[in-house]
Amino acid sequence: MRLKHFSVAFGQQLFKAFGDDSRVRILHLLWRNQEMCISDLEQVLDFTQTKTSRQLLYLKNAGLVNFRRLDNWAFYFIKDEVADLVVQLLAFMEKDAQLTRDQQIYQTLWSNRELAAYKLQNRRWTGMP
Repeated sequence: MRLKHFSVAFGQQLFKAFGDDSRVRILHLLWRNQEMCISDLEQVLDFTQTKTSRQLLYLKNAGLVNFRRLDNWAFYFIKDEVADLVVQLLAFMEKDAQLTRDQQIYQTLWSNRELAAYKLQNRRWTGMP
């Protein structure tokens, strides 16, 4: 399902979300990498867990992101309904130095296999909880 029409209230939430550089950086990373957990975002953005969680909660309450649980991990992603709109806005900022640097840091950490997502995806099932 895609968003075709939205209210003024949703528009306000959308532009307030894009009015904060921390939230824009999070949205950009989620767009570029499909989904990420809080610890990955903390590590890439050099934010505290509290700041990261607070910004993700704001984005979730604004209707821009959602999450899925896997064991003790929560993986955040941009909601399908708003993906087209969010991607169009982020595309205008694509060449921003900070956003480019964030993605480079993520790629470096991923290639060094230091992110929690990699550890979760590649662990072996032992049949024990």
